[in-house]
Amino acid sequence: MSPRRSRARRAGRSLLTSSRGPLVVAAALALAACPGPARYPRPAGTDDVPSVVARLERSRAEAASFRGASVMDYWLGSNRVKGSMLVMGSVGAKVRFNALSPAGESVMADLACDGRDFVLVDFQNNCMLTGPCSRDSIAQLLRISLTPDDFLHLALGKTPVLPQATGTVTWDASNGRYRVSLQAPGGSQDIVIDGRDGRWDVLSSELRDAASATVWKVENTDFSEVKDAQGKAHRVPEKSRLTQPSQKADLIVEWEQRELNVELSADKFVLAPPAGLPQCGAKPAAATATP
Repeated sequence: MSPRRSRARRAGRSLLTSSRGPLVVAAALALAACPGPARYPRPAGTDDVPSVVARLERSRAEAASFRGASVMDYWLGSNRVKGSMLVMGSVGAKVRFNALSPAGESVMADLACDGRDFVLVDFQNNCMLTGPCSRDSIAQLLRISLTPDDFLHLALGKTPVLPQATGTVTWDASNGRYRVSLQAPGGSQDIVIDGRDGRWDVLSSELRDAASATVWKVENTDFSEVKDAQGKAHRVPEKSRLTQPSQKADLIVEWEQRELNVELSADKFVLAPPAGLPQCGAKPAAATATP
């Protein structure tokens, strides 16, 4: 190789080496400027299970009654139904449901729990059911077995909590969420709470029995702010899905309107069925032979 060509090759390598340096530095600076995953600082005062459970209890206590209109997708007996539902509830096992026809012109079913007894009138099948107000009352209409007070809390984005629970609370800094894992003699429960920007939105809650089978699970989305009758603001979900594998049931709710902490008189939860209605599911009486 000639001395001239050798000097040219070395000069070329020198140029490549000197130009690569600024490129490498620029690339490193660009990477450093790219934002990494968002990191949300953990809010103070919610570091353990007792503090989280106490805040969940306070949240439930802030809403004692509600009245609202929704579109529900649910099982009515053996049929899947999607239609408008008028609902109201008050703590003390008081709820009222009016399932409207698809056109919204008539009531297909009316269920009332007055705190002690329930009455369900099925206008489609011209029959009725009565009995003590319990977790099975709502199941007669929606196939979801819940106590009336638990339904009220879940409808407002709150969650019942296992009594005497212990467990752990972890903070997901990437998403700004609490992940609560609870254990108690009767089962276990997992709760996910959005804690960003001072929120306390229950995104999901799953209750399991002692055999680890899901009793119910609720998932909430699209939270918004609603002011109650006293002007206090509450964050509530616009959409919820409640599933209960043991009943092979799921309930999808899209809320159109809700009023919180409204005055609801006792008579609104009393339903007097039309006279002469047979019990739903009862066999028709045998025809009497004409002499």
